[in-house]
Amino acid sequence: MLIGLAYLGFVSLGLPDGLNGVAWPSIRAYFHLPLDALGSLLLMFTIGYLVSSFSSGRLLARIRVGTLLGVSCLATSVSLLGYALVPAWWMMVTLGTIAGLGAGAIDAGLNTFAATQFSSRTVNWLHASWGIGAATGPLIMTRILATHYPWQRGYAIVGVWQLLLAIGFALTRNLWPDRAVVSVKLVTASNVGTLRLPIMWLSVFVFFIYTGVEMAAGVWVYSLFTDARAITMMTAGIWVSVYWACLFIGRILAGFVTGFVPARLLLRFCIAGIAVGAAMIWLNITDLLSFLGLGLMGLASAPVFPTLIATTPMRIGEAHTANAVGFQIAAAVLGQAVLPTLIGVIARRLGLEIIGPSLFVAALLLLGLYEALSTMNFLGPSSEKAIGQEAMTECP
Repeated sequence: MLIGLAYLGFVSLGLPDGLNGVAWPSIRAYFHLPLDALGSLLLMFTIGYLVSSFSSGRLLARIRVGTLLGVSCLATSVSLLGYALVPAWWMMVTLGTIAGLGAGAIDAGLNTFAATQFSSRTVNWLHASWGIGAATGPLIMTRILATHYPWQRGYAIVGVWQLLLAIGFALTRNLWPDRAVVSVKLVTASNVGTLRLPIMWLSVFVFFIYTGVEMAAGVWVYSLFTDARAITMMTAGIWVSVYWACLFIGRILAGFVTGFVPARLLLRFCIAGIAVGAAMIWLNITDLLSFLGLGLMGLASAPVFPTLIATTPMRIGEAHTANAVGFQIAAAVLGQAVLPTLIGVIARRLGLEIIGPSLFVAALLLLGLYEALSTMNFLGPSSEKAIGQEAMTECP
């Protein structure tokens, strides 16, 4: 039952992310906003997300995972239902903070649970469920808009889903492991001690850039296709769904190859694939090649986040895992806000066609940072002998 709820929890994380890219042009028109106004919503969401994800290690040492997830899903539900009801943009932006608090706690809690309880294969499959949610979100919103219903209805539908999931977590809260879901080693290291590790900071930068690229593609390519390249709303919406669906498919496939392909090689190959996909969107030789480039970005992105999460204990050390996961999740959501916002500001001034080259340059930066990370050895206070030499050789 718990593993089933964990899968549903990851689905719930993906649904709002998939909604935003398709809904944004309609939200802009409804509130009479400039192109880059999305940044204010992302900023408030990020503030809430950072607070909850940075606190996740300590929270999980004091309360059950099920309790944390139930409260967090309720907060997310309130924010999404609020999006559907508020009459002013500043109210929606304010609700973004509540959405971030809920999403950050769900993300960090589920990822800590997954990183310490399951293999890399299972972590990939859990994150594939996020891809289901992210792929379903654009389909829901595209269908709502194509049938001439207001964009608010899409958020209301997802808000009800989050409320039902919150009830599920609340009813099963006593079935989840007590305290930190794993051994007490997860809470022996202080936040300051973890942040003193040089490899921790490099890992944080990798998460920051990766999730920024992933979200920027999902948020801005719909606007690029419809507003700059005159592609129909339905076609663009479908291909944005394909992008998120490729994340799901890629993570299912990655679960099968994990254990056969070293993590370092898999991550290097996938990050290079992200850059190739971004170049295809940028060059825009034909609409079809741009669409396929978007799909390639989704497919290549798929194993990156879950593989990095799954190898956190090997990369950072078990004593730092809970803190490290929280910091990495915080960096990830900061990247989700900062990079798409930056691209939006640039696109407002230089035009939407700047999105393609921006994604390509960010992907190259990610590849360089990962190469630096892969050359570092574990620098924690002990060698964590339990990890074993074999695991260390596959650590990114």
